[in-house]
Amino acid sequence: MTKRLDGKVAFITGAARGQGRSHALRLAEEGANIIALDLCANVDTLPYGLARPEELADVVEQVEKLGQSIVAAAADVRDYDAVADVVKRGVDEFGHLDIVSANAGVCNFSPAEKITEQSWQDVIDINLTGVWHTAKAAIPAMIDGGRGGSIVLTSSTMGLKGARNVAHYTASKHGVVGIMRSLALELAEHHIRVNSVHPTNVDTDMILNDGMYKLFRPDLEHPTIDDVRGVFASLNTLPVPWVESIDVSNALVFLASDEARYITGVSLPIDAGALL
Repeated sequence: MTKRLDGKVAFITGAARGQGRSHALRLAEEGANIIALDLCANVDTLPYGLARPEELADVVEQVEKLGQSIVAAAADVRDYDAVADVVKRGVDEFGHLDIVSANAGVCNFSPAEKITEQSWQDVIDINLTGVWHTAKAAIPAMIDGGRGGSIVLTSSTMGLKGARNVAHYTASKHGVVGIMRSLALELAEHHIRVNSVHPTNVDTDMILNDGMYKLFRPDLEHPTIDDVRGVFASLNTLPVPWVESIDVSNALVFLASDEARYITGVSLPIDAGALL
């Protein structure tokens, strides 16, 4: 049976955990070979730990179990040369590049006037400049391949509206939309489509951590996940506290497939109605 992405090669950042891991496995299920990148180290200004090297190794194992090939490396999206090197290694291995998922992103929380300079810089550098580096490194290979393709940038509902206590995150995710729209115009002549996805809260470590629980339930000394479910659910129209990573991955598969061959320049919410 033909799979939706047979013969395609996908480059995914933030691939070791959370949405990125889900994207890698879901795209592999549909027949894509994978180029996977993750920092595999912590960032001091974040209230939660990031993926570990063994988690990236597990993604490699799982993709191979699905019958697909993978090139994986620890690299920092803030470092353009490192990102470009991973892309080159992948293209050298597979011969072409068809799909890009600029997924790597981080978040921390503070009133605007209390955001430290380092915290601001880390969020902007990873969420915005990192997306730019990902696209910039991938575009030449996609154009040279002459096969068209699909670039999907991960934004957020906060890329389409404001929110308290995340001014830096909101600014970065709005910026991703600007990159998407500009690239959609520039790359259309090469049949390369560029879109963004805008999840509401997703069940990953970015929101499922003690710092986030305390932010949402400051009335409790040690709130747990069960204490915040209702607060999270109040942000969505559908009665769910968050969506799952697979929900975003399924949207990515659609945008990467020929089913979406004429969809470009679109901001696609996966938001349980949060933007209504």
